[in-house]
Amino acid sequence: MSSLPAPRGRRPLPGFGISLGFGMAWLGVIVLLPLAALAVRAAGLGAEGWLRAIQDPRVQASLKLSFGAAFIAALLALVAGALVAWVVVRYRFPGRRLLDALVDLPFALPTAVAGIALTAIYSGNGWVGRWLEPAGLKIAYAPAGIVIALVFIGLPFAVRTVQPVLEALGREQEEAAVSLGASRLTTLRRVVLPELLPALLTGFSLAFARGLGEYGSVIFIAGNLPYKTEIAPLLITIRLEEYDYNGAIAIAALLLAASFVCLLAINAIPMLFAHERRGRGRE
Repeated sequence: MSSLPAPRGRRPLPGFGISLGFGMAWLGVIVLLPLAALAVRAAGLGAEGWLRAIQDPRVQASLKLSFGAAFIAALLALVAGALVAWVVVRYRFPGRRLLDALVDLPFALPTAVAGIALTAIYSGNGWVGRWLEPAGLKIAYAPAGIVIALVFIGLPFAVRTVQPVLEALGREQEEAAVSLGASRLTTLRRVVLPELLPALLTGFSLAFARGLGEYGSVIFIAGNLPYKTEIAPLLITIRLEEYDYNGAIAIAALLLAASFVCLLAINAIPMLFAHERRGRGRE
């Protein structure tokens, strides 16, 4: 009796309707409801109130630092992540699995622990800082330390978006290009990079969006000096402690809008490249 097939039309697991209902309910309560509340509060400020909060010099300094550091860190994480993914996928060496596992360490490590560890390494009496600061390279309690912390938490996004594309790409196209007389640089530029470009852009967008809202790993190494090393997420907390809820909401809404734009870009990039490839195929 146990070997009899299940009646046609019946599934052993819940169907589409129930799964979609539960999934949307949890998504709405945990994600959409808080974001909608923030959007409503931000809209209630009005254009004048929102601009008044954003035009504060301290707010502008923190936003410039957060956006600039996140952009630079995303670029550095993109380059380093692509190299790490290339090494992990294309080469076999002792410790390869350990290296692959260490890539995900920033995901598992509490951000505060990462910030404390980076500060201990790059401070004036740290393992690395004691050699850099006498040479005029101040890392801890400076914008450079913020960039390093954001590279640390953004690197896994770059690696994990590029790695599966490299695994699926294989070596056949590269070997064919070399057999036709293409140099290594030409093969990289004309064969490998076009295939990796959507993944590279996605990894950059993810690292940038994560860097904009990062808090725990940055505040310890930043120094948190107003107008110098004070990031926007920290200023949100300060505004809340000062009972300046409108100022906190304005900054949070701006960061939310920037993250939403990154999310749209992440979803649009594959479709744009797929449309471009279809257009080339018709030609």
